[in-house]
Parts: sequence; C-alpha cells; structure tokens
Amino acid sequence: MDGNVRLDLDFVRAQFPAFRHPSTGPWAFLENAGGSYVPAAVMDRLNRFLVATKVQPYGDFPAAVEAGETMDAGRARIAALINAHPEEVVIGASTTMNVYVLAQALRPTLRPGDEIIVTNQDHEANIGAWRRLAEAGAVIREWCIDPVTGLLDRADLEGLLSQRTRLCCVTHCSNIVAAINDIPAIAAAVHAAGGLVMVDGVSYAPHGFPDVRALDADFYAFSLYKTYGPHLGLLYVRQDHLALLANQNHGFLPAGTALALNPGGENHEETAALQGIADYLDALHAHHLTAPEPDPRRRGAAVFALFAAQEEALATRLVDYLRDRPEVRLIGPRSGARSVRAPTIAFTVAGRRSHDIVRALLPHQVAIRSGNFYAWRCVEALGLGREDGVVRASMVHYNTLAEVDRLIAGLERTLERR
Repeated sequence: MDGNVRLDLDFVRAQFPAFRHPSTGPWAFLENAGGSYVPAAVMDRLNRFLVATKVQPYGDFPAAVEAGETMDAGRARIAALINAHPEEVVIGASTTMNVYVLAQALRPTLRPGDEIIVTNQDHEANIGAWRRLAEAGAVIREWCIDPVTGLLDRADLEGLLSQRTRLCCVTHCSNIVAAINDIPAIAAAVHAAGGLVMVDGVSYAPHGFPDVRALDADFYAFSLYKTYGPHLGLLYVRQDHLALLANQNHGFLPAGTALALNPGGENHEETAALQGIADYLDALHAHHLTAPEPDPRRRGAAVFALFAAQEEALATRLVDYLRDRPEVRLIGPRSGARSVRAPTIAFTVAGRRSHDIVRALLPHQVAIRSGNFYAWRCVEALGLGREDGVVRASMVHYNTLAEVDRLIAGLERTLERR
C-alpha cells in the first residue's frame, strides 16, 4: 500500500448519518468502546431486508429465497474479513451471550480437576461464564495483572499452565488497560500444554478485524455493534472443534455446527445487514486505493491500516497530554503507538471522582463515560473503586484531532478547578 495515502476524513464522516443529525452531530463522540456509529451502508442493508424480505428465510418463494441469500451473504462476508469459513462463525445476540453458550457447550467435556485459566484484565463477558464452570468441577486459575501497570506477564502464564489445563481465556486488548496482548505467543504456550485458547477481541476488532488463523485462536469473540454494525456478537469456532461441543439449540438440529451454538438461530435482518460493514470497507478501499484487490480480507486489511495511522495520531495526542499531568494516573501503556495499545484511554484524577470529570465535560459537548465498564476485577486489581472506576475516552478512525483537542481543552478547564 502507498505509504503516502492518508485517510480522507471528510469522505469517511460523510458515510455516517450520525454526524449530520442534530442530536449527535455537534458532539465530540469519544465513547466508541461502548458502541460505534453505523454507516449508511449498514442502514441501507437493514432497511432493504425489512421492506422486501421480512419473511421466514430459506423458503421457495422469491422473498424467502432472497432473505436466506442475504443472510448467508452477511455471514460469509464478515467471515472472509476475519479469515474464517462461514460455517465457523456464530452470529449471536452479544459477546456475553456467545461466550456463555460456548461455556455451556464445553461443560460436558470437563472432568473434575480440569483447569481453566482466566485473567483479571478481561471484561466480565470472558470471565463470568468460565468461572461458573467451577460448578462442574473445573479448577479456575487466575492470571493476574501487575497492579501498577495493568499489564499481563507471559512468564506468569507459564507458571499457571499444567497437564490439566483445558482452556485459557484472555483478552486481545483490554477495554480498560488497552494494551495489545501477544495472542500468537499466548496460543503457542497454551497449545504446547495441550489446552485451547479463547480470545475476547471486543476492544481490538474496531481497530482491525483479526486474522483468526494467524492468531491461532481456537475461539474468538467480538461485538459487531462496536465494529460499525448492528447490535450483534460474533463468535469464531475453529472448525475442528465444532464436533467437540454439545448442542445448545433445538435437539432435533444437527450437532457439530455453528447453528448448534446459536439458540433460536440468527437475527434475520441484522445478519443480512452485516453486508453493510463490508460495503463500507469496500467503499473506503475504492476511494483511497487505486490498485484493485480481489481478496476481501486484503481489502479490509488495507483499509484498517489507514485507520491505524489516524487512530495512532489521536491516541498519541491524548496520551501525551495526560502523561504530563501530575494529578492524572494514566492506565496502561504510556504511549499512543498502535503497536502497543488501542486508542482507548482510561485514567483517574487524584482527589476527583471519575464521574464528576465526565459531567464537567458535558458543557463542552464531549461525550465520554466513567465506571468499571464491566471490567470490575481489573479496576479493583488496579486499586480503584469498583463503582466510580476510571474516566475513559475511546476513539476510532472517524474521530478527528479537533475532537481530541476539545476534550483536552475541557480537561484543562476541569482540572484547574479544585
């Protein structure tokens, strides 16, 4: 890819109706880790399904045929972007639900004393469901963060692995700490011990869809509503593991399939609308890059490389500011470099409630949030209060330096007041 190509933010933001809406347009929306804005391409696909094909799919009449075809296409196009086969992809209600169902599907395979490793860096979605398997006799072992840096040390993982290790559950990128964990290295260590790897990619995927084969993950989950799509969750299950998992759907349906891990099946219209995410990425590729690229995975990767450069500039601007404030505790890496962190920036201010900082920014029309963001174990391990937690600003590619500067200006005013 031409290194001189830069993301055309005017073109990008023109794809999102939210930036033209009176209730959202004037705001610096820096709460993307809670859910991203949606491009018109996704809305168009959703509306098309609701208008023309809101029938039971996979029937013989034209609308039912088209409904099934568009659902299949939505799943297939997303699968291609993560380098998976469509039959390895479960499109469920949320990441929390997908991980819970996966845990229940694995439960019958466990024997008393089998060990499951979880971290305290993760969102509860990738902790709670696995901890419940202690009821089936599993031994839960915790891989703990450094209480100062918030980082995980792979040497600590080596001390937890044993011949009884069945599964290691780890985040690709924490929604609080934001450090990018080396999943291929973690997978190699766990596989060498005979275990499987479950990766929560919710906070990573908005900044670059994973190549699940390159990561060597056995299971990988992320939230499609945080990657510019409708409110759905995606679960990847490596094909050779499907046969190991107990059917969680209707008993008459075949086991050993993605459908067996999706009680009640997919949401019809939102699965079809997933094509809009691929449409959006393709439109950005066509606008920015002149060389044709037939491989959808490579097209998406080229666009995400453009995103990375923009997001690194945003993160660096905010991290550099916060790092220099003596009253601020910056959580996670003290660099905005894409190689080490996502542009999700959490911090606290000495002597100030996190929620008060957030509310003080409202007159500046800056939208961020505070709390534990369902990573309460991580917040407590960092020595912070579970409820008030941290202040968090989270950017994606469509954000601008001017929006980050508005946040910084608001913080300057807020931090001056004691």
